[in-house]
Amino acid sequence: MPEFAYRAVDARGHFTDGLIEAADLQAAVGQLRARGLTPVSVDGAGATAHVHHRPDQGKRSRRLAFGRDAGIKAEDIHNITTELAVMLRAGLPLDRALRVLLGMADKPAQADLLHDILESVKAGKGFSQALQAHHQHFGDFYISMVRSGEAGGQLGDVLTRLSEHLERVKSLRESVVSALIYPAILIVVACISVVLMLGFVVPQFETLFEDMGEALPMPTRVIVALGDFVAGRWWLLLGLAVLAIWGARRWLRTPQGAVWRDTLLLRLPLLGPIMRKYELTRFARSMGTLLGNGVPMVMSLRIAADTVGNSILREAIDRVPADIKQGKRLADALAATGLMTPLALNMVRLGEETGRLDAMLLELARVYDGDVQAGVKRGLTMLEPLLILVLGGVIAAIIVSILLGILSVNDLAG
Repeated sequence: MPEFAYRAVDARGHFTDGLIEAADLQAAVGQLRARGLTPVSVDGAGATAHVHHRPDQGKRSRRLAFGRDAGIKAEDIHNITTELAVMLRAGLPLDRALRVLLGMADKPAQADLLHDILESVKAGKGFSQALQAHHQHFGDFYISMVRSGEAGGQLGDVLTRLSEHLERVKSLRESVVSALIYPAILIVVACISVVLMLGFVVPQFETLFEDMGEALPMPTRVIVALGDFVAGRWWLLLGLAVLAIWGARRWLRTPQGAVWRDTLLLRLPLLGPIMRKYELTRFARSMGTLLGNGVPMVMSLRIAADTVGNSILREAIDRVPADIKQGKRLADALAATGLMTPLALNMVRLGEETGRLDAMLLELARVYDGDVQAGVKRGLTMLEPLLILVLGGVIAAIIVSILLGILSVNDLAG
């Protein structure tokens, strides 16, 4: 197996050199990353990780425009941020660090992104200006943090805080999504089970009941009619379901649909408080991170409001900067929205009084992060048995209706 000489940076920003055995260059890079190291150079067997952008790389990216590797994902931005922060803290110049990342890029779209940023930096633009051309991938929050880091000469530290912020946001989102996977699977299985029973099981008894006419009990007649409809027109049901999903998704993308959805989510008995805390967690963590990095209050509010997914909460927070400009304190301006919890208002007020607003907002995010995860677990503890009972009740109703029909047949035969 080929042996590669490498130079890498660990998480503390210290350089390390050594040898590693791997099947090829990419495998060697993968092993180093698995050890928590960010490769600066990997050389051996006629290959080197100091790879410059190839002229055909952009064409390759376009050829893969519809492939699985074509797009830039949030995970890619997180990885770029983490590795760039490590190299800058280790003392590498920005352009050299970008070249290293470009050489290690394993996705054409990621290589194109890094190449464009590197070319902008080499042309004399600031890092935040280079990122501005890719606003759709980085967003106002990220770019504002980088701009403040450039102004203070602490770009490496700022990128480290950005990496930690992105990691917490990712962790919170994944914990919520993973908790919802089982109920979603349960609902899909329940729907498929009911359709299979109506479309395949119930029609098997139709010949037994066909001469009964009005003598059949009403529940049996209803179930038999449903079975006939599902068995004979399943294609219509499938088409209507696809059309309904498509129409609902399209309507929910409209401003009216988004307002209706977000209002409903906030008013749901169990889900509403969890959704409110989830959005407040995102807002508090974003604003606390921005304030701690020296971004002005009004700008922090506007950028943090854009990270809130619920349109009702976002619209309420959008009114706060105007109140701040008129001399109101942040806690009073947030209280006027009527959407903040007492705990959030008290912690913001305490942060203003002690001059540690950024720290209190981050602490609020940490508290609500735990509340959201606990709330999701409690909700699922109640939802899963409820779904099982509903599924069992529907299947039991079908079975009982069939049994009633069979008993009626036996009574007439007797």
